[in-house]
Amino acid sequence: MAEFTVTRAIEIHATPERVRSLIEDFRRWTEWSPWEGLDPELKRTYTGAARGLGAAYAWEGNKKAGSGTMEIVGAGDEEVRIDLRFVKPFKQASTSLFQIRPSGHGASVSWTMTGTQRGLAAIFSKVMSMDKLIGKDFEKGLAQLREVAESDS
Repeated sequence: MAEFTVTRAIEIHATPERVRSLIEDFRRWTEWSPWEGLDPELKRTYTGAARGLGAAYAWEGNKKAGSGTMEIVGAGDEEVRIDLRFVKPFKQASTSLFQIRPSGHGASVSWTMTGTQRGLAAIFSKVMSMDKLIGKDFEKGLAQLREVAESDS
C-alpha cells in the first residue's frame, strides 16, 4: 500500500462563483478537463443532482480513457469534494478536492487528489510517483479551467 497526494494551484481572473460553477457541473468538464480527447467515442452518463452535492458522472472509454465514476460528496462556497473511483485500467479509489478562494484578482484555485495505491499500482509507485504521473494533467486542466472561466466572465 502506498498513499499519495497530488496538488496543483492557479490564480484565475474570474469570480470564485464562476470558477465553482465550472467544477461542480460535470457536464461543463468537457470544456476544461485535461483528459478530454483521450477517447472521441467516450460514453458519459450523468445522474443525481444537475450540479453540486449529489451530482454524479460515469464514463466508459478506450484503454487510454478507462472507466470509472465521480460523485460530488461535498460542496460549499470555497470547496468541491469529489469521490473518484476508477474501474479500468485499474481499480483505484481517491478523493479530489478543489479549493476556490477569493483573491485579489478573482480566485485562487487548488486541485488536490489523495488516495492509496494497492497491489501493482503500489509497486509501480516506487518507480513513478502519482505526482509525476498526473501532476502535468492537473496543470493542464487548471490552465484550461482558467481559460474557460476568464473567457466567459
